[in-house]
Amino acid sequence: MTDENLWLEDIHGEAPLNWAADQSEATLSRFASPGFDELSASLLDVIDSDDRIPIVSRRGGHYYNFWRDRGHPRGLWRRTTLESYRSADTEWELLLDVDELGRREGTEWVFAGAKLLPHDYTRALIALSPDGGDAVTVREFDLPSGSFAPDGFLVPTAKSTYSWIDRDTLYVGTDFGPGSMTDSSYPRTVRRLRRGQPLSEATLVHEVSAADLSVSGIHHHTPGFERDLIVENFDFYRSRTFLVVDGELVPLEVPDDADLSLRREWLLVHPRSDWTLGGVVHPTGALLAIRLDAFLAGERDFDVLFVPDEHTALEDWDFTDTRLILTLLVDVASTLVVLDPARGWARSPIVGLPALSTVRVIDTDPDESDEFWVHATGFTSPSAVLRGVLGSVEPEVIRSSPAFFDTAGIDVQQHWAVSEDGTRVPYFQVAPRDLVLDGSHPTLLSGYGGFQASRLPEYSGIVGRAWLERGGVFVLANIRGGGEFGPGWHTAALKANRPRAYEDFAAIARDLVARGVTTAERLGCEGRSNGGLLVGNMLTTYPELFGAVVCGVPLLDMKRYTHLSAGASWIAEYGDPDVAEEWEYIHTFSPYQLLRADAAYPPVLFYAATSDDRVGPVQARKMAARMQAMGIDDVLYYENSDGGHGGAVDNAHTARLQALIYEFLWRTLAPPSVE
Repeated sequence: MTDENLWLEDIHGEAPLNWAADQSEATLSRFASPGFDELSASLLDVIDSDDRIPIVSRRGGHYYNFWRDRGHPRGLWRRTTLESYRSADTEWELLLDVDELGRREGTEWVFAGAKLLPHDYTRALIALSPDGGDAVTVREFDLPSGSFAPDGFLVPTAKSTYSWIDRDTLYVGTDFGPGSMTDSSYPRTVRRLRRGQPLSEATLVHEVSAADLSVSGIHHHTPGFERDLIVENFDFYRSRTFLVVDGELVPLEVPDDADLSLRREWLLVHPRSDWTLGGVVHPTGALLAIRLDAFLAGERDFDVLFVPDEHTALEDWDFTDTRLILTLLVDVASTLVVLDPARGWARSPIVGLPALSTVRVIDTDPDESDEFWVHATGFTSPSAVLRGVLGSVEPEVIRSSPAFFDTAGIDVQQHWAVSEDGTRVPYFQVAPRDLVLDGSHPTLLSGYGGFQASRLPEYSGIVGRAWLERGGVFVLANIRGGGEFGPGWHTAALKANRPRAYEDFAAIARDLVARGVTTAERLGCEGRSNGGLLVGNMLTTYPELFGAVVCGVPLLDMKRYTHLSAGASWIAEYGDPDVAEEWEYIHTFSPYQLLRADAAYPPVLFYAATSDDRVGPVQARKMAARMQAMGIDDVLYYENSDGGHGGAVDNAHTARLQALIYEFLWRTLAPPSVE
């Protein structure tokens, strides 16, 4: 098929930018009204609220936080003490005002994180994006003086990897010129950079091929267990880790699709496919442990720390000083378990955590203590941050978020739909408690279904104010391709099996109608990134099931996705369209190629960001342009100039984008009696 919209792939070209600006202005004009302004202001109140929880990370004796509000749209990097954080009026020590930095330097910097020098904490590597994209400038910051170090490390804007070796040495992977980046737009070399040394003279440590995803260097700073690792990433799910021994790279011989981590004397392995050792089959999604020195000596007698079942999966694991915390999902509900290696990995629960909540470990400082911090949330439970110390202090609520909408009359239920191949697929329904099953309710179905990313219940003041308080029903799908039931749930929708995710989502849509919650005309769906590809397939393959579609920062042109932005890095997820045998199945879920002029499509809103250097805006641009050229009604497009893959760069832009999304959905799906 001839692609008439290749000209829109010139992201910053004058004609494509003018096209995007005209489209965006027309879209905003369509919804301009006092009601839209009120909704946007209401959502900004949520995002800017001073009562939001400032999430902190402990480094040494301080707790660090990055904060945005109305007065500081680009944000403040700051720190405090535990005693002050506990108090009602926390005293923050300001480290960096990003808005002021931008004004001083004439660049609207976006803060992209800080890596403090371990066990020293007087220096930090700060990442700053000029437009909210993944490409960042890395600059060394001196914390005692509160300024950038005059003799500091500097890595120019690129998609870089970087980490501390010691105070005067870094591992760096960045754009060193032609041939130094992979086809996926990430570093293909890792080098050792010493203080005062020009970046161009950094010593080459290791190099991978352009067809690989990336390579990085890591130094472990744990006293008594200092070591260096080199990690080759072949793709999103396959990698090889080397231990640097006397300047030589010693491979850790585990399956290349397994996740591994090293902590002090222990090697942990999480196989993504069945792994047979000595006649023993360690199943997909298990967690295994062995002493590193024994493993290097050839032993393979692993301790089995976790074995999944049809209901339970390992979501994550985190070390404290002396123990290991496992985050498990049981039918998509969180639970935390503690293992003690000093007692043969003895298992015990963490008591005192909120029930029926999504609980995530958000911080530990394993070289310092057994302290841990968790974030707890649910659809109707405002977020809370708890702190505990394993073996001594039970979790206590340190901060809690206020309620941003009335949940008194709202009910949360879990239901299961049956997909086309007979697989039972769960979903959550958030709706009025006295919901009458008469098909009258505007309903929004949200999903993702890729990259083993789990979609879990969480509190959202945006969804609450923009949708639930108006009488809408919100539904969260836990389809295959995600990680809700471990790696097997993900691989069930990889490559040629990708349509299983779409069949799951369609099955949930049908189940909502069959149960009387809604009708196709009043059912909308939304997704972003890989979720944008999901709803793009709902639009083209299942248009009869939906009354509206919101498609954000999406993949849509699966014929050319590997040649656009970072698309080549996702071949392990979708396949390679340049291989004829793989295009045979990829074309069945490529929305851009599946469009038909004679089909009846529901209204659709596409949104993207010019500065998105991960997926990029061009696939959404091309999809909208082709649909409009076909004469298809109600095709809207909106593009933020900055914001990167998040779609918006500050709170005000985020509020406007969210108001646009929910106003489009409400006007399209809500019957007059609901309005």
